[in-house]
Amino acid sequence: MPTSPPSPGTPRKKAVIAGPRRTVRESRAEPSALERLQGMIVGSLEDDKAESIVTLDLSGKASFADRMVIATGLADRQITAMAGHLEEKLHQAGLKRVQIEGAAGSDWVLVDAGDIVVHLFKPAARALYALEKMWGADLDEAP
Repeated sequence: MPTSPPSPGTPRKKAVIAGPRRTVRESRAEPSALERLQGMIVGSLEDDKAESIVTLDLSGKASFADRMVIATGLADRQITAMAGHLEEKLHQAGLKRVQIEGAAGSDWVLVDAGDIVVHLFKPAARALYALEKMWGADLDEAP
């Protein structure tokens, strides 16, 4: 009797989507570096007068990053300046590949700092996309 291919929801597929497993040693060493990077990012945003800064822990929820930082800026210039300052500080911290999307006058700028993804929004765009609801703690509490 022929066997059918595994279904999309098999444990193997879920593990592949979730990304590589971390060893105990990696999980102990990584948070301190990650925490320092997150602190530097939040500090930079606070220096640039970002509003409503929120940090979400994505560990175990997403394979693209371990943390997400969301902040609001009131004007295009402020958001562009926040992204530029953040890019400079990340380069100084040793990150070589910092990717920025939407910095040319957009309602939403994304800064990819590897293990941390930063979203900079204008207030209306932040309310529209509601990333805190999508990735926040409410997601863990299934009905």
